Amino acid sequence: MAVMSSMWVLVVDDQVSMRGLARYSLQQIGFRNVDDAPNGLVAYQKMQVRQFQLVISDWHMDGMDGLTLLKTVRANPQLKKTPFIMVTGQSDRELVVQAVQAGVNNYIVKPFTVATLKSKIEAVVGKLT
Repeated sequence: MAVMSSMWVLVVDDQVSMRGLARYSLQQIGFRNVDDAPNGLVAYQKMQVRQFQLVISDWHMDGMDGLTLLKTVRANPQLKKTPFIMVTGQSDRELVVQAVQAGVNNYIVKPFTVATLKSKIEAVVGKLT
């Protein structure tokens, strides 16, 4: 059972508008501790400083993409168990398979609703309270 008011969530997306939309959606669900990053490299640096209970990352970004971030997180003994949800504008089965093989916990296709986001998060961290 996840207590969302105390969970730290990291949103990673190269588009400012998508980070804002994700932040707004998370706040609608009840999350209060949300940080963001414009790419995987900045996200990984932030993960070295703060413990996040959930990462929601876009796939396609400059610098370090979401799949590389996921693989980097899974290779780090201190971070490898961090729940990770991948977001992409493509529903290509091949991409889903790559993400699953890399250790993703769940997958969301853009555009998504608040209800979809909540259900995907609950599937990873448990019922939100």
